[in-house]
Amino acid sequence: MSSDEDFSLVLTDPQPLENTLEGIKTLITSYKKKHEQLIQEQQELATSRDDRRDMTEKFKQRSVKLAQDLKEDQRSYQEQIENEKAKLNSMKQEESELMKEIQKVGEALKEEEAKKDHLTQQSEVFTAVPEREVVFTGSTESEADTQTFEMKPRVVYPMEGGTALITFEEEVVARKILASKKQQVDLGGGCIITVEVQPVHLMLPRLVEIDSEVSPQHILISNLPTNLDTETLLNKLEIHFSKRKHGGGEVENCEMLPDSGTVVLTFVDKHIARGLTDTEYHDVKLQQKTHRVRVTPFLNGKITNLKTKMSACPRTVLLTGIPDVMERETLQDLLEIHFQKSSNGGGEIEAFLYNPLGQHTSALFEGVSEDKEEK
Repeated sequence: MSSDEDFSLVLTDPQPLENTLEGIKTLITSYKKKHEQLIQEQQELATSRDDRRDMTEKFKQRSVKLAQDLKEDQRSYQEQIENEKAKLNSMKQEESELMKEIQKVGEALKEEEAKKDHLTQQSEVFTAVPEREVVFTGSTESEADTQTFEMKPRVVYPMEGGTALITFEEEVVARKILASKKQQVDLGGGCIITVEVQPVHLMLPRLVEIDSEVSPQHILISNLPTNLDTETLLNKLEIHFSKRKHGGGEVENCEMLPDSGTVVLTFVDKHIARGLTDTEYHDVKLQQKTHRVRVTPFLNGKITNLKTKMSACPRTVLLTGIPDVMERETLQDLLEIHFQKSSNGGGEIEAFLYNPLGQHTSALFEGVSEDKEEK
């Protein structure tokens, strides 16, 4: 090294040693700073922890509220479902009731339509009844004096043995005989019998309702010729209406109604009569001549309502307790002679019928009405 070179010596500040006072102070200061940093970090951690706790509590509360809301929604939804089910069941019940009502209305409508068809058919029948000439031979009267339709029945009265029926010409005579209750009849030869007198009660119709309907198997033939015997006429009609070319079919029966001069024809098939009545007029060959007859519906009648009443015969009395002591005709003559005598309270006899003991006889009452009866 040259002696003339320059150099310098740099001395640094010496670091305090730990075992020196300065060193200890420095360490203390350093540890204080670290301690303060730790406390600050601890505070920050505690703050973060509290924030997280608050957030956790809020989440718990929110979860509980959400769970409650979910349960409430489920309950409300279930109630809504139950309400909808109840409404559905109610609607189904209403639908069922409506269907029943519709069915009832349909049945009622069918009944009304059937009644309408029946009335229409009846109307057609009434306009197609056999024609009959009518001649007025009476005299005109006021409306108050006009007579109403009256039906006179035929009543069969069964008689017991040892009885007799007497019909007087006058009601007053019958009332006198009934008032006596008993009559002693002298049969001659010292033979006297005692008979009881009773009124005669008959069951008569008070109201009769008849429902008529057109027969599907019968036809009524009118406008017939009068110069043919009945058997020939029936045979000709049966032959004509049994042929299909005339719209007919197999004939089951053919009979004449003598009271009206018409013929009733019965077919085996139920679908033939309507076609013939719709045509109405038919040309039938009768003994080399063609005669036009009229074919109309035949009505079947059925009693739908019958009300009866008991009615006493005003001119007829019943004798009972008649012993069988002599021949029938002789005893009947003696009884009739007895009740014709005015001295015995009797009078003119219109009819007398005696039925001896041990026999069965029936009396026929015809034309029975309130004021008069015929036996």
